Amino acid sequence: MSQQGEKPAAHEDDWWRRLYDETAPDTGPGGAADSLDARFDSASDAVGDTGAARADDPVTVVPLPQPRPPEPPEPEPLPRTATAGRAPWEAPAGPSRPQTFAVRPPPPGPPAAESSPEPPQAQAPGPARPAVGHIGDRPPTYDAEPAALPASGPDDLDDLVPDTVVDGARHGAYTLRAASVRGDSARFRGEPRRDALLTARFGDGDSALVLVAVAGGGPRGTGQSRPAAADACRWIGGAVARSHARLSDDIRAGRRGDLKSGLHRLTDRTYGKLRARAAELGLEPSAYTAGLRCLLLSADPECRIRVFFGIGPGGLFRLRDGAWQDLDPVLPATGDAASEEGPGGDRLTMDLHITTPPSPYAGNPPPPPAEPFRFRASVARPGDTLLLCGNGLAEPMRGEPALARELARRWAADGPPGLPAYLADTQLRTKGYADDRTSAAVWEA
Repeated sequence: MSQQGEKPAAHEDDWWRRLYDETAPDTGPGGAADSLDARFDSASDAVGDTGAARADDPVTVVPLPQPRPPEPPEPEPLPRTATAGRAPWEAPAGPSRPQTFAVRPPPPGPPAAESSPEPPQAQAPGPARPAVGHIGDRPPTYDAEPAALPASGPDDLDDLVPDTVVDGARHGAYTLRAASVRGDSARFRGEPRRDALLTARFGDGDSALVLVAVAGGGPRGTGQSRPAAADACRWIGGAVARSHARLSDDIRAGRRGDLKSGLHRLTDRTYGKLRARAAELGLEPSAYTAGLRCLLLSADPECRIRVFFGIGPGGLFRLRDGAWQDLDPVLPATGDAASEEGPGGDRLTMDLHITTPPSPYAGNPPPPPAEPFRFRASVARPGDTLLLCGNGLAEPMRGEPALARELARRWAADGPPGLPAYLADTQLRTKGYADDRTSAAVWEA
């Protein structure tokens, strides 16, 4: 039967039997070449004239099924890219996602003929880190960049400090810049930075109080100067933080007497802790100490009172009307209280005989510090720049007039410098001065 269920025609059945008759003898291989034409002729001879349809014979038309359209070929899989942490032949974890590859822009070609005749405008180069210069005819002995890292071991990694720290802020009517840099000598010898710097804000809003503490100047070669400086900054910071509300009120109200006595007690307690720590380490008090100088700045834009206090060497300078004023007067040789007028009519008050409270530690109270307590509260003017620094910068400021003149020229421009520029300014190198430089500067709006 046909595909449509009808009875096939006689000639179709006869053609089928003759073509596939199993009783017919095998003809064997032919002598002619096996080609497409030979195969066609052989099939025609096997069918004969019986395959030709007569005009009066019925013809059954068998419709062929419509050919299926060819299916599109499977897309070739994208090559896998190896990710970090696995071998190239390992399958990536998680579902596959499309990947984005950076395309390098083509090199600029010659301008087209229809382009605008106006020449392109040159773009200004981006900001670069200011170069560190030097004062004087000859550069210092050491290089301007670090040469060696400090030696360390598995048990003293917590004591490692970076070569340079820099910080800044803007509160009230002033802008603060602060930095601490390892000295050229320590950089060359692979010694750590001995100075310590702390910048912190306590409280919020106008009643907030900003503390800047600079510590350093301990004996070289003992290996304890850096820990002592860090302890001094940390302990005075904790003491100010616990009393910041009262201190902020005193500053805004101008209570200089309360400020001086209160800060003197906080400073004495800090040095009492340093002496107790020296005893724990089996050291003499002089072997575990540091000079400490601090600034207290109110965040209230209406408050212009700036408070300085501390013990030990260093410097406090003010740039006013293009000239530097040294606000650190020479202490009197006697132990009497001293009071004198500072530059610009600001009153300088030092009280060297304030009774300190009993020591919180057991045993006899420790002796008073070898250095007297220093205190100053002054009113800033718009355009002033107040500079607090350790001895590493205070000495060249006093001993090398060219350095003071250059800083005055740079800082007399409009607005305070940025952090990189301030860092480069404080690193102006001077032959003969290679200690750490730690400082904080306040620009009044």
